[in-house]
Amino acid sequence: MSNKKGRVDLLLGAQWGDEGKGKVVDLLGSEVDVFARAQGGANAGHTVIVNGEKVVFHLLPSGMLYPGKLCVLGNGLVIEPEQFINETKELFDKGQDRARLAISPHAHVVMPYHKMLDKLQEAARGKGRKIGTTGRGIGPCYVDKYSRSGLRIEDLLNADILREKLTQILEEKNMILTKLYNEKPLPFDEVYNPARKWGEVLAPYVEDTTALLRKAVDDGKRILLEGAQAALLDIDHGTYPYVTSSSTTAAGAFTGTGLAPRDLDRTISVVKAYTTRVGEGPMPTEDLGEVGEKLRTQGGEFGATTGRPRRCGWLDMVVLRYSSALNGADVIALTKLDVLTGMGPVKVCVAYELEDGTRVDTFPTDTRVLENAKPVYETLPGWSEDISWCKRFEELPKAAQDYVNYIERELNTPVKLVAVGPDRTQTIDRGMKD
Repeated sequence: MSNKKGRVDLLLGAQWGDEGKGKVVDLLGSEVDVFARAQGGANAGHTVIVNGEKVVFHLLPSGMLYPGKLCVLGNGLVIEPEQFINETKELFDKGQDRARLAISPHAHVVMPYHKMLDKLQEAARGKGRKIGTTGRGIGPCYVDKYSRSGLRIEDLLNADILREKLTQILEEKNMILTKLYNEKPLPFDEVYNPARKWGEVLAPYVEDTTALLRKAVDDGKRILLEGAQAALLDIDHGTYPYVTSSSTTAAGAFTGTGLAPRDLDRTISVVKAYTTRVGEGPMPTEDLGEVGEKLRTQGGEFGATTGRPRRCGWLDMVVLRYSSALNGADVIALTKLDVLTGMGPVKVCVAYELEDGTRVDTFPTDTRVLENAKPVYETLPGWSEDISWCKRFEELPKAAQDYVNYIERELNTPVKLVAVGPDRTQTIDRGMKD
């Protein structure tokens, strides 16, 4: 039987990413003692706006803005050292590096050859077969992790071990670069020397993060596990192969930190009030016309990491029912409700019509089936009133209240937070902090 004392919340994206997880993490920040990331890499792109100033976290937990907190990069991450150095320096220069930061020695390192291979492999797939990778080396780094040929953070701290491992790794990578892609080989010193410097910079941050998190639980601390990407990008349960390279559902939070499932108290599902997606892959509610463009413009739907315009469309309840079950969602944080202001009647996808005419309200397991699925919509009343000033749910127009209530009923999950604008203060808390 567990003697657990602390409280652990897990925050996850419910769609294809970019739901506004960073804003929700930031809103909960004052109540949290420890922020931890469990998976992914520098493609996370969490955006936080405080007092009108935008801060984008690619790799670091959003809790870095809070003094006295502990921020953890867990063993499940793949860390790009240059990005880490640049991101921490930017926070330092702005006086915003207010939290203590710890990195797991078991997190893997994104190396220059990973980024090269990422871009070369994507280009080699050709038209119609591209995945839509960010080109940041995330996938190839995870490939090396699971083939047991990767470099971990701890390897950067020991010159002899790094030299030995990198010699063997580069022999293989250069064979691939020269023979398969007709590229020039990477000189050893051009990879080894920067890696040694990265180790020197990272060394002060390296700790046993699993032990730190275990102690935080035992000491009664409040912990927030901060997921990257989202459920439909999960390597196992997402729209494969158009997915990321890690487990983005609830299960990944435990393997990526060392905490146990019994430690979890609550799963927070972050839902955008409409649907977006970056990159390739099926998205049944994508609107290529006026609606999609208006959502993109009003929502500022451009990637925080890549700047790519996001594909936009109406809310997809089939997706949300699927992801809620995968993650065991206890509560919902609904973001960007204000973007639907002035859209006219609001549509919600409640089912799919398949190529053979069959209507289903469950998410297809076959990506090829999903690619040809047509959304079946219900239409709800819209609203034109400005809601960005609302502080209480009752201040929202009735149509906006009805939209939130509709989501609650369909998912049988309470909406405990409603975001009505990008700033930290533009939020209606319906018990999320309880």
